[in-house]
Amino acid sequence: MSKKVLAYENLNQYLPEVYDEEIYALITHYIQTQGTEAGNNYRQKILERYPQFNFENLPEKNLFNHDNDIVFTEHNNQFTFIDLFAGIGGFRMAMQNCGGQCVFTSEWDKAAKETYYRNYGEVPFGDITQDETKDLIPEHFNVLCAGFPCQPFSNAGLKRGIEDVRGTLFYEIAEILRDHQPEVVLLENVRGLISNDNGKTIQTILQTITHLGYKCNIPQEYIDNGPVNKIKTEASKMVLSAKDYGVPQNRPRIYIVLWRDNLNIERFNYPQPTNEETHVRDILEQNVPESFTISDRLWEGHQRRRINNAANGKGFGYCSFTPDSPYTSTISRRYYKDGSEILIEQPNRNPRKLTPREATNLQGYPQNFKIHNSNTEAYKQAGNSVAVPVVELISNAIVQQFFGGQ
Repeated sequence: MSKKVLAYENLNQYLPEVYDEEIYALITHYIQTQGTEAGNNYRQKILERYPQFNFENLPEKNLFNHDNDIVFTEHNNQFTFIDLFAGIGGFRMAMQNCGGQCVFTSEWDKAAKETYYRNYGEVPFGDITQDETKDLIPEHFNVLCAGFPCQPFSNAGLKRGIEDVRGTLFYEIAEILRDHQPEVVLLENVRGLISNDNGKTIQTILQTITHLGYKCNIPQEYIDNGPVNKIKTEASKMVLSAKDYGVPQNRPRIYIVLWRDNLNIERFNYPQPTNEETHVRDILEQNVPESFTISDRLWEGHQRRRINNAANGKGFGYCSFTPDSPYTSTISRRYYKDGSEILIEQPNRNPRKLTPREATNLQGYPQNFKIHNSNTEAYKQAGNSVAVPVVELISNAIVQQFFGGQ
């Protein structure tokens, strides 16, 4: 048994003698959705693989969550959603807080799957590019959520259909939308998606989804025929930065909301900035160990690169902040390497890196969220995540407009 799956090793007591790793995902998805259409789906899938499986050995959902200290569970069950490229569940937390029930999750990274399980009681399914994984998705759900990787489309615009994106991870999203037709789609990506390949990438994404029976705030005429500058201008209105929504981080991201064109909705109302006053101190811990203070050698290197970069017109290098700063720069997956994008100034000594808990705080996760035991993995997971409060505001707007409020 790999050390990477120790967080859900306790599930071994329920497993058949011979099994593959996806049984962890099947069992936990069944436990969390039992008594629903999705739960019946997972029960059937388990029986197809393990005809003699004894469901009487599985605990009831509330008991399972209590015994495993799973605190982030759904309430209200006003709508259902799936969580693709799930990471540590930023979309899930936001959607659950707005009354959603997650009925399928997918994430390939094993360390992220471990963190996901410890917080939500489900092990995500693995590679979404595999048909056997997509076949496990329940037939009916209301919202598809995905913070998908940005990839170039080599033949963008040739066919203006789903075949344009074959071979990319976005194709997996398009295929699921084609086959399941949920009411709403929520996609998140870096702001640079808008200008990627001179705007052709986002045009192809929007063409692909709208030709599957969806619409968004950008007029279809622009999506189909351009000009690309019009698409880019309209897409920029979908960019929200965490610092404008109560999170002390300058993190601009594009959030693309689409909906089935047979719904009586002409335009999605994105949440307006809350303009709450924020300070970096809001996410900082007290009595941080000295080990997070960067060494003289690293600090000298940061300062030297800043001077060289400024001389070569390549930016400023490291970024430092005080507790009184209103917000930080964007935290990224690479933060674990040297912390250069966000350093916290300290009186009379070198600056320090954020702690893993502070990095997770910076994405809006609550204090009782369980972070990974490895600092490196915790930093990567925080840097990969969405800012939860921003997604929660968007999710609430989706509920209000598409599902009749709470």
